[in-house]
Amino acid sequence: MTTMYPCERVDLSWIKTAPFRFSNSVDLAITPEQLFDVLADAGSWPQWAKVITKVTWTSPKPYGVGTTRTVNMLGGLVGDEEFLAWEPFRYLAFRFNTCSNKAVAAFAEEYTVVETPGGCRLTWTLAQKANGPARIGLVVGGPLMNLSFTWFLANLRRYTDKRYH
Repeated sequence: MTTMYPCERVDLSWIKTAPFRFSNSVDLAITPEQLFDVLADAGSWPQWAKVITKVTWTSPKPYGVGTTRTVNMLGGLVGDEEFLAWEPFRYLAFRFNTCSNKAVAAFAEEYTVVETPGGCRLTWTLAQKANGPARIGLVVGGPLMNLSFTWFLANLRRYTDKRYH
């Protein structure tokens, strides 16, 4: 059994003011409805966000505010998430309630979707706060982390192109 540590129960406004924020966008050749199908599909996440090894929904459908899931990542990192927003085809956001690494003080993500003539544009924002020396790691490793998030979005584009075309 993995030991889990509590994270700060941040709200949506915290995502805009977090000490460390990474925001990137990608244009996808799919509809917002198709994108939400991908985001609701536990098996799709490891296909494009390569740091994720497994997603387990711990709440039944239909998903919405208050829905929970557990995400397993490389290196044994586990996060128990709770959705703070779920506006179908437009916006969703979640936070970690607990994490297997006590260096994670707070963590949240938001996904903003805008319909475009060719499909939709996804803007993905990750917000973090670290405990202790891990803050230095975010400062030093931030640019590399941001590059990996850009790479994940390119993977998402390839994944959705293959899945829907």
